[in-house]
Amino acid sequence: MGNMASHADDPREVLLAAAKAADTSLSRLSVLIGRNPSYLHQFVTRGSPRRLDERARRILSQFLQVSERSLGAEENSHAEAAADGGWAEIPRLDLGASAGGGAVAMEETPYDALRFSRRWLRTQGLTADRLSVIRVAGDSMEPVLRDGDEILVDRSAHRFRDGLHVVRLGDALLVKRVASQGFGRVMLISENKAYPPVEVATEELEIIGRVVWKGGRV
Repeated sequence: MGNMASHADDPREVLLAAAKAADTSLSRLSVLIGRNPSYLHQFVTRGSPRRLDERARRILSQFLQVSERSLGAEENSHAEAAADGGWAEIPRLDLGASAGGGAVAMEETPYDALRFSRRWLRTQGLTADRLSVIRVAGDSMEPVLRDGDEILVDRSAHRFRDGLHVVRLGDALLVKRVASQGFGRVMLISENKAYPPVEVATEELEIIGRVVWKGGRV
């Protein structure tokens, strides 16, 4: 009983014990909640993220047959959710979308999270588990996006429309205004006129998601 009490104090210990009891791995559970295979290992060993988000707790609770509260849900979280829709913790990824000459994308590993109102996300037509926060690097998108700004990227499968997108071109991750040119071509446009537009074939480009929000220091 002493061990059970100590486990109940720490969601990481609860998760480890429950995974062992279910004869499964943290990697498999990470994939189950839609994350990269190292996500829960980092949660357990590095404390990143500091808390599991509501969706992850719900899925793990059902699969592992443990309570959401034991995985870190606050005692009054259901009351809060009924009152204001609750909060969604959107992962901040350890990479930057270049607004300059191009930057090689790093591993997509969450190191922290930004909290957004679920009610606000719903009014914007956004789904929490399809969102990521990344930072802007470089000055090619000034004044719309500045070096160091953080952007909320919607990775949902939408029909393409012109606008601000995070794209992968070769090994580089970029944030640009993307405009269709027809005939399987798109234009990557910088807001800073010092950077000329670049036309590429659609098959050369992977659209990661559209930019739906920005934040940064004043």
